[in-house]
Amino acid sequence: MESSLERANITRVQHFILLGLSTRLSTRDALFAIFLALYLLTLLENTLIIYLICSHSELHKPMYFFLGNLSGMEMCYVSVTMPTLLAGLWVGHYRVSFTACMTQLFFFITLICTECTLLASMAYDRYVAICRPLHYPLLMRPQVCLGLAVFSWLGGLVVSMIKTACIGSLSYCGPNVLNHFFCDVSPLLNLSCTHVALTELVDFISAIVILWGCLIMTMASYVAIGRAMLRMPSATARHKAFSTCASHLVVVGIFYSVTIFIYARPSRIEAMDLNKVLSVIYTVVTPMCNPVIYCLRNREVQAAFRRTMWWSKG
Repeated sequence: MESSLERANITRVQHFILLGLSTRLSTRDALFAIFLALYLLTLLENTLIIYLICSHSELHKPMYFFLGNLSGMEMCYVSVTMPTLLAGLWVGHYRVSFTACMTQLFFFITLICTECTLLASMAYDRYVAICRPLHYPLLMRPQVCLGLAVFSWLGGLVVSMIKTACIGSLSYCGPNVLNHFFCDVSPLLNLSCTHVALTELVDFISAIVILWGCLIMTMASYVAIGRAMLRMPSATARHKAFSTCASHLVVVGIFYSVTIFIYARPSRIEAMDLNKVLSVIYTVVTPMCNPVIYCLRNREVQAAFRRTMWWSKG
């Protein structure tokens, strides 16, 4: 009876306050200008990648199909987290409603899960291209590529629905200050005034399954690629095979090293200031750098870009 009365007297939090990256007025203006420039540059780079892939027939290949999906995902990704980051730098502590916070969390989880599966799909594409080249047209036909992309996006949606429902169903009746620049899982769990053991378990298991599961599949593909490269008769063939995988390996290394450290561990083992710095890497820096990393050594994309610039000048 007493517990039911206590629950009835609980006032549910209607909004959260995001502390953002910096509370020092002297640095906020400079950081706002920097991150706004990074945001616009990220949108420009990824839009250019999608345009090149769609407008040049020589880029209508599975490798670039997944790269186009990744670029679209990166644009959505940075657009989910960057507005609250910029708002916090512009006005200081930023107030966000409970519904808006859960909405941001839903899209954020969807996109991070989608990126994991897309990176695994791209690794599988490279495995088939190098280890089973004769079967490549069959194994990576358009229907298969479309199926892998749809699975990546739908899988992210399903996982996000489960995790967001668990977190949104918790009671938030005390402090409402999030020491972060967007609504993330761990800061929200720390504010809940009810038992979060089950939600933490769901969050931890899903992080292990998604992050580690996709990473294991990615690494398995590259182990097979490495063994195939060792059997290649010429150094030229080995160099060509390695050059097609190097950029993807760099992106995978950066993405997983940060996300596994943040999410694939119990939420009580944490350092929020460090988490914010690492979150900047994979929500701001990585989406901006990925197009450069993928295209820096890719001659086909570079050639398509030069032709596009030549047409625009002509």
